[in-house]
Amino acid sequence: MKTIDDLDVTGWRVLVRADLNVPLDEGRITDDAKVRASLPTLRALRARGARIVLCSHLGTPADRPDTRYSLAPVAARLSSLLGAPVPLARSTVGPAAQQAVAALQPGEVVLLENLRFNAGETSQSETVRARFANQLAELADIYVGDGFGVLNAKQASVYDVALRLPHAAGYLVAAETTALGRLTDDIRRPYVVALGGAEVADKIGMVGALLERADVVLVGGAMAYPFLAARDGQEGRSLPEDGMVECARRYLEHARRGGARFVLPSDVVVAAGRSADVPARIVPASEIPAGLTGLDIGPRTARLFARQLGRARTAFWNGPMGVVELPPFAAGTRTVARGLIDSGAFSVIGGGDTVAAVRALGFPAAAFGYVSAGGQASLEYLEGRVLPGLAALQDNRGRVGMTDRKAGSAA
Repeated sequence: MKTIDDLDVTGWRVLVRADLNVPLDEGRITDDAKVRASLPTLRALRARGARIVLCSHLGTPADRPDTRYSLAPVAARLSSLLGAPVPLARSTVGPAAQQAVAALQPGEVVLLENLRFNAGETSQSETVRARFANQLAELADIYVGDGFGVLNAKQASVYDVALRLPHAAGYLVAAETTALGRLTDDIRRPYVVALGGAEVADKIGMVGALLERADVVLVGGAMAYPFLAARDGQEGRSLPEDGMVECARRYLEHARRGGARFVLPSDVVVAAGRSADVPARIVPASEIPAGLTGLDIGPRTARLFARQLGRARTAFWNGPMGVVELPPFAAGTRTVARGLIDSGAFSVIGGGDTVAAVRALGFPAAAFGYVSAGGQASLEYLEGRVLPGLAALQDNRGRVGMTDRKAGSAA
């Protein structure tokens, strides 16, 4: 897969698909991590004289303009971080976008308005999506994919445009694939995986792939309860989602037949509700009282998980071990984080909840080997699925030659 270092971008219009889907509160960005993650690629392209046409989605507008989902706050934040103006084109491919792109000088950046204001971005119709992709491609000479978190989506700006222009990966996508590759193709053993969090349905599908690759799989947080229910037949009020228990039962049987060692909590912290003021107590994981909910792994489990991580040379962690935002239920996650840091292993942590948890507990991102911003796309990559956007970036045939694009460029 080519990266931007393999391209001559000087003077060319470069369409950069980033993932700038930041959280907003009344129009204010509450976490600019995704904006900051886009900076290395943008700075490199600016330094090399590219004319940068930046694009992204934000939120889930109903395929039409909606001021609640405007990228205006992102343009303002980017201007501040880059130390240069980043104007917002008030359309994606319309006259406002065309005029803004035509006015670009080498080293300048323009941000297109939210891609999802156009129905063609996410359409299931190949024809509708292709029409929008053609319009986007007309704005540029080169395509750069730099939003790993959207590479699992077969969308116009992620997949179709890459097939229409000479293309390469940005630094964020290159870094993500390199880090995840060390969890799939270049594993130093022992390889220990820690899974937690609440998005059980999103994660449980990857367990089978992890059982094939990892040496030890540690399961805590809400992820543990389908497995505990499969093993013990009860889970208090920590009710697993429909179908998850049977799926967990199959994975437990797979592990017993020779997969990775599977480690479930031996004790949990339970309470009658999700509140810092509700009395909590520690009980065996196989004996959660009716009416109580497991809200953290217990201290014995936390120490066991930390010891297992301490032996690792490669580690992957996705999902906190408890309800970290409530102090009485943060101890398990804190112990696991400390065990991972002290291990000296090459570690990847992923998932927005995990990253937010370690930040809230005071652990710097630099303490871990790699902090993944890929979300569900990273999980699908580890599961072994084909990511359409990544496959397009890896296709080096290129349908349109650089020389052919020159005549139609804004240069």
